[in-house]
Amino acid sequence: QVQLVESGGGLVQAGGSLRLSCGASGRAFSTYVMGWFRQAPGKEREFVAAVPRSTRSPSYADSVKGRFTISRDNAKNTVYLQMDRLKPEDTAVYYCAASTRPYVSLFSYNYNYWGQGTQVTVSS
Repeated sequence: QVQLVESGGGLVQAGGSLRLSCGASGRAFSTYVMGWFRQAPGKEREFVAAVPRSTRSPSYADSVKGRFTISRDNAKNTVYLQMDRLKPEDTAVYYCAASTRPYVSLFSYNYNYWGQGTQVTVSS
């Protein structure tokens, strides 16, 4: 069992940056694949980025590739999402998720544990 707590959301102007953090409780954080998803009002939850256990070869949604960077610090049980050049269409609740599967997945149903979410609002 792992508990996830996101932080770092807020209001930012278009073109600005935010850094989200997700702290995990419990042991074995390094054995989880970690991902970020987001959900805008009236839309389904969508994949943003994920990082495997080894931190090599993270995956990104096409809509954020080149602007967002996911990273993890296994010593601190924390995963980050650095978001640069933000756009109004990035506005959503952002969720951190952990998967016990050995591979990165773009599908939310493959993630076992979820945080409560943090709101990101990008004004134009």
